[in-house]
Amino acid sequence: QVQLVESGGGLAQLGGSLRLSCAASGFTFSSYAMSWARQAPGKGPEWVSGIYSDGNDTYYADSVKGRFTISRDNAKNTVYLQMNSLKPEDTALYYCAKGKRYKYGSSWVVPGEYDYWGQGTKVTVSS
Repeated sequence: QVQLVESGGGLAQLGGSLRLSCAASGFTFSSYAMSWARQAPGKGPEWVSGIYSDGNDTYYADSVKGRFTISRDNAKNTVYLQMNSLKPEDTALYYCAKGKRYKYGSSWVVPGEYDYWGQGTKVTVSS
């Protein structure tokens, strides 16, 4: 069955960096778009970044643009989120999501574009 396992979360200082990983199994990873989303305590989910199956197209929320970088290694069935210049408002549970196709249909921020989510990895940024 499809499994998405996130790792790499933890405690970071203001301005620090973390690299999240999402290891995928149970499907042909290279054929599907992938995304990262997050949910901060007491807030609704926010789509953070997305990437097409071939890695050639990427998308970012305005709140992380210029600080976060999404990438994927199709040989390792893994998608990454490099997070730099971290801020306290980046504190959240981060989880990866599998797209239903190799690219997004209407928009990468539409929940209906995804069919599986991981359990998440917690990121805490202290000031």
